Amino acid sequence: MQTALSANQADQANQANTDFSGLWIPLVTPFDQGKVDHSALKRLVAHYKGSGIAGLVVCGSTGEAAALDEDEQLATLQTVMAEAPGLPVVMGLSGYHLGKTAARIKALGTLGLAGILLPAPSYIRPSQAGLIEWFTALADVSNVPVILYDIPYRTGSRMELETILALADHPRIQALKDCGGDPAKTRALIADGRLQVLAGEDVNIFATAAQGGRGAIAAAAHLHTERFVQVLRRIQAGDLAGAEALWTPLQPLIEGLFAEPNPGPLKAVLAGQGLLRNELRSPMTRASTELAERLQGLDALLAA
Repeated sequence: MQTALSANQADQANQANTDFSGLWIPLVTPFDQGKVDHSALKRLVAHYKGSGIAGLVVCGSTGEAAALDEDEQLATLQTVMAEAPGLPVVMGLSGYHLGKTAARIKALGTLGLAGILLPAPSYIRPSQAGLIEWFTALADVSNVPVILYDIPYRTGSRMELETILALADHPRIQALKDCGGDPAKTRALIADGRLQVLAGEDVNIFATAAQGGRGAIAAAAHLHTERFVQVLRRIQAGDLAGAEALWTPLQPLIEGLFAEPNPGPLKAVLAGQGLLRNELRSPMTRASTELAERLQGLDALLAA
């Protein structure tokens, strides 16, 4: 149930308001002989910053954040922000210790981020009341907007519609990365209108945007980025036929990119383009040769 904001909460909401509309790229993290490859990271940022994207997400699941220690995560974020001044950057932040996660959010809030992408605590599997406590406590200490990350197949916790609607009252919680796998819940959240709903499953970008979603955080958009941008822009402009004509050829590529664990297939294609080395951190592994060759063919076909 919605409640009236206090004057202080309203001021906080206005100060922290961010428009998350459009296409966000959850940036891969390049490696070179086991270390973060900051030269390749700069190359990636330069490659994407003029493509029409809304911004970049650092240290999401596509960025293999779970394989980076805190110092590496911070250094990766600093490299990205230094390379693209003025381009909004969101930081992914996961954890299961409330105090430590809150301390990190406080520290990151001083760096000029556009937002924090925050999932449920992994492994713990709290109740819905526990999820409300978790997100509320962390949003309370954040100086920047929070994007809820609903991804039950990674966290083990399903965020029910009523839980997300309750959290939408918080002045810092402004958007949702939707990987919940429930089309009815997606439609209800879009209809509610308090949160900016962003497609988090790449196959759902068109459907989510066509129903009124505000954009997407899409790993597949590392490739043919301008086409993804145009799909969203045409939907926003009401040109569904034009958007669908651009979208349909992307679907085999999207399917292939997730045929094996992300970001292995994606890194194989990016390595073929000379943007980074085809290297991941264990237990993530490189894409199979067969899939990599198929993806390179699909990529070339779209570029033709």
